[in-house]
Amino acid sequence: MIEIIDIKKSFNGKEVLKGISAKFEPTINSLIIGASGTGKSVLLKCIVGLEKPDSGQILYDGRDLVTSPKKVAKEIRRDIGMLFQGGALFDSKTVEENVRFPLDMLDEGMTKEEKQERVNTCLARVGLENANKKFPSEISGGMKKRVGIARAIVMNPKYLFCDEPNSGLDPNTSILIDNLIAEITDEYNITTVVVTHDMNSVMGIGEYVMFMNQGHKVWEGDMDTILESDNEELHEFVYSSQAMLAMQTLHSQTKTNRNKKTSPK
Repeated sequence: MIEIIDIKKSFNGKEVLKGISAKFEPTINSLIIGASGTGKSVLLKCIVGLEKPDSGQILYDGRDLVTSPKKVAKEIRRDIGMLFQGGALFDSKTVEENVRFPLDMLDEGMTKEEKQERVNTCLARVGLENANKKFPSEISGGMKKRVGIARAIVMNPKYLFCDEPNSGLDPNTSILIDNLIAEITDEYNITTVVVTHDMNSVMGIGEYVMFMNQGHKVWEGDMDTILESDNEELHEFVYSSQAMLAMQTLHSQTKTNRNKKTSPK
């Protein structure tokens, strides 16, 4: 479990994070949502240790990343897998070389054969068994995201962070990526945190959803309760697209039909 307690962060005197607290549980797909500029990315960077908060605690199974000795902080970071927004693949490396990169950098105890077996296992898990020797320029955007996921899990992480995993993808591919993240989270008992603005992801895999606005956490819930919230800021964010207006109608109809079935005759 990851627990963040009263996280605050400022840049040049401007307060970006204003006391954020939340819990992210294992096997639960936790999503952080909000409009651009609300502090989502800064919070993510603080949680993974790329930025140091001005105050507050970031607890990984009780270990505070902010105040722990360097040895403990290094152990925590070793347990973190990261899927970057743009994939962040090395253009000059093949798919298998990209996936193997963390093993080459961090796990010197493995033999070449063991590394290859681990790479092949991860590529098979994301459905890319035959893509080992391809270069990033030779595969689609969705395949690049899957390579990124394979690389993120190659070290058997306890914690997985995904920054806008559906950015630049078509709707069908986005659903495939969402489902893959959800399946891996459950199968490997991972604590997964996804930063996104994609409401389709929220409604598809949002078992825990935290909504941020102007540096505050203003709402938390799940995909079943988000459409029923009376929070004004959340309501404006959720229904900012025609697609979500249609989803609201469908949700209302489904709820009405469910109530009819359960009502006494």
